Amino acid sequence: MNKLIVVTGGTKGIGRAILNRFAQAGFDMATCARKQQELTDLKQQLESAYGVKAFVKQADMSVIDQVKDFVKYILALQRPVDVLVNNAGYFVPGSVISEPEGSLESMINSNLYSAYYTSRGLANKMMEQREGHIFNICSIASIKAYPNGGSYAISKFAMLGLSKVLREELKEVGVRVTAVLPGATRTASWDGVDLPDERFMKVEDVAETIFAAHALSKRSVVEEILIRPQLGDI
Repeated sequence: MNKLIVVTGGTKGIGRAILNRFAQAGFDMATCARKQQELTDLKQQLESAYGVKAFVKQADMSVIDQVKDFVKYILALQRPVDVLVNNAGYFVPGSVISEPEGSLESMINSNLYSAYYTSRGLANKMMEQREGHIFNICSIASIKAYPNGGSYAISKFAMLGLSKVLREELKEVGVRVTAVLPGATRTASWDGVDLPDERFMKVEDVAETIFAAHALSKRSVVEEILIRPQLGDI
């Protein structure tokens, strides 16, 4: 049986690149997103291109009940989860002082709580297996405050904290935890920005780095991956 990778928010950007990279290595996969048609299209693409099995479920990961439903869906597959990538989230620029009320709650729900509840729901199986690998997609904003970072930066600082806590809790049972801190990566979040694509990192580079970190022997773990564009932060 193929290994299984679970990626939240897998139809676009970094999430989709991760699914494609692991599919190339023969992993089956499970993912979620808000739009069913995008999930259907992704499932068809992955299965036809790589001959693997893709499991998809519509879910809004900013809604805790839907996060828990996605976890139940994964557990119902009755498959060991070899890799979990907490990728779901979104970015809206703003200032803590002037951003719309509710911005913090919205981004904490999407960027932090989704990872918290997905990890809680699936880590027990990894602990029973005494193996598994959790990747949390943080951000350069997890370690560097910047203008217009607002609630996004707050949520990503917290995401790095979650990763550090999970690392300590799970290391004795053989489950690896890696925080991934990408700088500016060419995704839909940057649409409309007047900068050339060459100024951004490629989503495939982030996916390749994650795959390489997972490919290490189980005696080693890359605790944090910090990746920046060659010319620096934007």
